[in-house]
Amino acid sequence: MRDMGAALANISQDQLDNGLRLVMAPDAGAPVVAVNLWYAVGSRDEPPGSTGFAHLFEHMMFQGSAHVPKNGHFEHLERVGGSANATTWFDRTNYFQTLPSHHLDLALWLESDRMGWMLPALTEEKLQNQRNVVLNERRERYENQPYGNWDERLQALLFAPEHPYHHTVIGAAEDIEAATLDDVRAFFRAFYVPDNAVLTLCGDFAPEDARAGVRRYFGAIPPGQSRSPAQGKAEAGFSTGETMRVEVRARVPLPRVYMAAKVPPFTSEEFYAGQVASACLGAGRCSRLHDRLVRGARIAKSAVCHLLPLTAGATMLVVVVTGLPGTTAAELEEAAGRELDDAASLDDGEVARSVTGMETRALRSLQAVGERADLLSMYATCFGDAGRAREDLAWLRQVGTDDVQAWAKTYLHEANRAVVRYEPAGAA
Repeated sequence: MRDMGAALANISQDQLDNGLRLVMAPDAGAPVVAVNLWYAVGSRDEPPGSTGFAHLFEHMMFQGSAHVPKNGHFEHLERVGGSANATTWFDRTNYFQTLPSHHLDLALWLESDRMGWMLPALTEEKLQNQRNVVLNERRERYENQPYGNWDERLQALLFAPEHPYHHTVIGAAEDIEAATLDDVRAFFRAFYVPDNAVLTLCGDFAPEDARAGVRRYFGAIPPGQSRSPAQGKAEAGFSTGETMRVEVRARVPLPRVYMAAKVPPFTSEEFYAGQVASACLGAGRCSRLHDRLVRGARIAKSAVCHLLPLTAGATMLVVVVTGLPGTTAAELEEAAGRELDDAASLDDGEVARSVTGMETRALRSLQAVGERADLLSMYATCFGDAGRAREDLAWLRQVGTDDVQAWAKTYLHEANRAVVRYEPAGAA
């Protein structure tokens, strides 16, 4: 397994006159290239009444542009042995493809055509079609899925209505249904512009040729106009003031508890101590939650913990515990709450083991050029410097047990907690 330094060697960063940031990390290890484009737009940028727009646009971007027919993006890439996809999140939307390196120009042309020449191909028929697709996705994933609306409930508890993370990425059905062609055009002109994007190339390519190609395909696209910052107001504090709770009886197979705390964001230096605390609590079979709730007390089928890398003022540490038949959601909450309360006692062995595991997972993920490109786009977008990725493990290794204990004591108490409890509908 290659180390972080080798995998992220030879990073170069450039910027076109129109504001597009270009990150290149050549690597001749395999004859493929990853082309990764991050737009700094996500659900946090959606004003009231327009929730779900960023995710809707992820779908719209594959409906063709001035010189590419509907679904042509996939067809062109698959014809040469490539693959493509996209995701939308709170802080960004990313579009990515991996293909044989001698077809790099094809990917650059496809991405540039929908950045610069999508609006001429945008029609009411395409909008209606993708609106229906997104509404069906919402019904499938949120409304008709066991536990499907947990994040809507948890975010609404944890973040105030004016906070940009109060609503989910999928958005509200009524907002998606109300989206007009003019609304969508305005959203595109504001955010899908070169000066709001990072283009990262990783893999087997000649940097000078690639740079020339990027300038040839993207250079004529004009920059956007001024954009408003993330919608809403990001609170300065990291406390809910009490444990906030919602109890749900639904058609779910087992009791489950989602528990969250509001903690410092990805762009804060404190985030690294939070990462380690999260891993100690709920990453793998050696974590505290698994050891004590699954293997020890035997009241849970699974117990995990995640720290989300969000940037708008705060982020979420989320614990998910699924019970066994015969347990109750209240018992799961009590048990998980005790572990959060006790997290300030995490010891040297737990911290060292978690740091080693995180380092191993990070290095493993860097072996794929697609994941490497996405990491560089993330750091360029969130920190303004893709090279910050090279320092990531160094920051992590500096985290000590005292840092983890202090972080846990400060943020994981019961006055900074939101809980969503699911109980099977037939339970007494």
